[in-house]
Amino acid sequence: MSESHNLFGLQDLRKKLSEHGYKMTPQRKEILKIFVEHPDSHHMSAEDVYNILRENESEIGLATVYRALVLLNKLGILVQLDFGDGCARYELNTTDPNTHHHHHLICLKCKKVIEFEEDLLEDLEYDIATKSGFEIINHEVKFFGYCKECQAQK
Repeated sequence: MSESHNLFGLQDLRKKLSEHGYKMTPQRKEILKIFVEHPDSHHMSAEDVYNILRENESEIGLATVYRALVLLNKLGILVQLDFGDGCARYELNTTDPNTHHHHHLICLKCKKVIEFEEDLLEDLEYDIATKSGFEIINHEVKFFGYCKECQAQK
């Protein structure tokens, strides 16, 4: 993660839930704890979260994980990512809402996802906003291609 990201603690997340009228249930706490304690495990699917819960001998079911992820995404605590493979993935929303979220490089062969932090679209955003009168809040960019390792295998 880049230096511009600030990791949230569980107390920050509890506050965010309560601001929207939700409680920090034991299940939500356990699921959020996975994202807080695994900051390097980006792009986790519901199944990834469920498997970690199982490894920790949790009895939280997969349906509960799905419901919690959908709610946490709706509240802006998690960001849902779609890499075009039909599997929703999530990561902790650690960005300031007034700044961009990082971009992704997606390998078509091995499916590896590499985060790309540099924002080269600020001038384009400004130009679009100026010409259209549209207030841009954020943008997401995905590049599809082949990682170094897969290119070396050719």
